[in-house]
Amino acid sequence: MSEQSPFFVVLANPRGFCAGVDRAIEIVERALQRFGPPIYVRHEVVHNRFVVENLRRQGAVFVDELAQVPTGSTVVFSAHGVSMAVREEAKVRGLHVFDATCPLVTKVHTEVSRLHAAGQEIVMIGHRGHPEVEGTLGQAPDHIYLVETPEDVENLKVNHPERLAYVTQTTLSVDDAQRVIHALRLRYPAIQGPRKDDICYATQNRQDAVKVLTRSADLVIVVGSPTSSNSNRLREVALHRGIEAYMVDRADDLDPAWLVGKQRVGVTAGASAPAVLVQEVVDRLKQLGAQGIQELEGTPERVVFPLPKALA
Repeated sequence: MSEQSPFFVVLANPRGFCAGVDRAIEIVERALQRFGPPIYVRHEVVHNRFVVENLRRQGAVFVDELAQVPTGSTVVFSAHGVSMAVREEAKVRGLHVFDATCPLVTKVHTEVSRLHAAGQEIVMIGHRGHPEVEGTLGQAPDHIYLVETPEDVENLKVNHPERLAYVTQTTLSVDDAQRVIHALRLRYPAIQGPRKDDICYATQNRQDAVKVLTRSADLVIVVGSPTSSNSNRLREVALHRGIEAYMVDRADDLDPAWLVGKQRVGVTAGASAPAVLVQEVVDRLKQLGAQGIQELEGTPERVVFPLPKALA
């Protein structure tokens, strides 16, 4: 790294774990302590490899479908939520369920159920194939449409445009979601939005923090796993503002070539990335020549979600 001049690290704030992720991980850990392994978890409880591997070492068994869970076993639903069909399957098979669905995802599920009961059709804005999206679509499978882009809105055909509402995935890019909402309102002027924005406080705060970060940083490193929607959106926010940005799972993923010619390297982390991984990245940046660390001010987060009563 002889070509590398000294640079400074700037930490976004807030970054890393949100209340929903904290709660989901604690539910799995407490279930393991209370009932002993194995505890089955449907899908990755949160989208972070480090977290999943750590829980696996403690005795958690991650499965794709409930059919892989022995009858009568204890199973945890991931933070991303599940469809009504999955809940019914768990009940029929006598599974002991702890629901780690983020309460902010549950809010969207409740809104979809309410709209469906009121006879409305629903448009969901989200990324096809994401577990949260699959779970939300499964709250009213015959009355909900999925769109991801304004172009999807142009091709959308609904049965009752006068009885239409929209909800969104909680981890979307705020700016991208607004573009799709704008397209929906242009095409369907009568469409109703949620009473309160579906994009969660942590997603909003971390994206806002990256926007602040890009005012001074000439490179942004996002700590997060490739499967993490909110982490991917943080990288995109930086790129859309003209700043070079990369996402890393661990410090070993850092490429020293990214740092050549940079003066201020911004670091943030998705809502499912633990603080220990951020510290690893900062320590690696010090080894590569960082001369100092600056932490930006940001929106304080004091949200705490209660655990299920059986585990509290």
